[in-house]
Amino acid sequence: MAYHSEPRKIPEKARRPIDTLLDPFLRFTSAQASGGILLLGAAIAALLWANLAGESYRRFFETPISFTYADLELSKSLSHWINDALMVVFFFVVGLEIKRELIIGELSSVKKAALPAAAALGGMLVPAAIYLSLNIGGPGQPGWGIPMATDIAFTLGVLTLLGQAVPFSLKVFVTALAIVDDLGAVVVIALFYSSNIDWRSLGAGALIFLLLLASNFLGVRHPLIYALLGMALWLAFLNSGIHSTIAGVLLAITIPARTSLPTTDVVMHGRFLLNELEAKQVGSGLRPNTNEEQCLLESLEEVAESAQTPMQRLEHTLAPWSTFLIMPLFALANAGLDVSQGFTITHTAALGIIAGLCIGKPVGITLFSWLAVRSGLAELGAEVAWRQLFGAGCLAGIGFTMSLFIANLAFPTNELLEVSKAGILVASCLSACLGACLMKRFRS
Repeated sequence: MAYHSEPRKIPEKARRPIDTLLDPFLRFTSAQASGGILLLGAAIAALLWANLAGESYRRFFETPISFTYADLELSKSLSHWINDALMVVFFFVVGLEIKRELIIGELSSVKKAALPAAAALGGMLVPAAIYLSLNIGGPGQPGWGIPMATDIAFTLGVLTLLGQAVPFSLKVFVTALAIVDDLGAVVVIALFYSSNIDWRSLGAGALIFLLLLASNFLGVRHPLIYALLGMALWLAFLNSGIHSTIAGVLLAITIPARTSLPTTDVVMHGRFLLNELEAKQVGSGLRPNTNEEQCLLESLEEVAESAQTPMQRLEHTLAPWSTFLIMPLFALANAGLDVSQGFTITHTAALGIIAGLCIGKPVGITLFSWLAVRSGLAELGAEVAWRQLFGAGCLAGIGFTMSLFIANLAFPTNELLEVSKAGILVASCLSACLGACLMKRFRS
């Protein structure tokens, strides 16, 4: 998720406009790489815990946790709270990232979005088709959505470790592809992994969503309003039959994405306040602020906040929690495959996942990208060769987080969940190794 860590250090006089434009992307990829390393550590810890002390692992994540208010009670196991509540925050941040990219990022115009959108479409359709070719009509059929996913944290982590072997424009392409892939996964979850619809709860959720849209339209910017309505939206979806994480994405759509003051006014007010503050300074050194200085500083803070959108502030605040806490907790709770029960990768469900991620992803991404370029809808970056794009497609086969999430929806109480976990872990490892080797081999 897009955690804004420290940007690269460039002397202020030497900074060019392009450096300023690239800083948000550089912060994004840096945080994703760090998050990928932490995610890997959590997955390894889950595997060790599940195999060295399997009973305590299962007992810990099956611990019931209840919240009671008056006659209302909400009781779920710890793993369900992680998957149905904490992951709502994860999907909320995903929704904010998608919205940001659609407004000002790599998906903000047809020309920019054409190549990653085509690549993401191929990277979803071909793996799903390969999986279904092996499982259609069988017990593993519901898992067709599992190999459609790309784990952006792991993928960007590997790309970052490869350093100069990866052109910068290819990293931008992979990031945009993964964001479109996330959008596709949200649509798949909403349409195909929801059942037993409770229309009253869904209607309540629709009404709350309209209230959120109205709040945005009326210029409401205080995060507390959106937090309270967002909580109500989550509760409505929790009982609706549509997975509750969709509430996070819908909430993100309603968050205001405009500043309350134009940039020219911000500069004018800010300059005036700074001049006033400079005039109030007496002497030097550390000392308490006078009342006048404190008022000026508070006014300056308000002006600075007005220059940011609620969307940007929320993404900046919540992204590190999503990247460095929620995703590792999800991995710890869901990646615990007990290999003593048999490493069942010969099942058609596991083979479909492995073939879909390891073969379907690079083939689908490369084929649909080639079709988009040949048709004139998109252009391949000048620094990127087709063989490098194929290598990046292999890395996109690292499904992990979203694949595990969809596997839990496809096989909630089925022994095929363990089979799916085995397929996801094997496929993600193979995709990482193959992609890294090809990127090293094909370096420009």
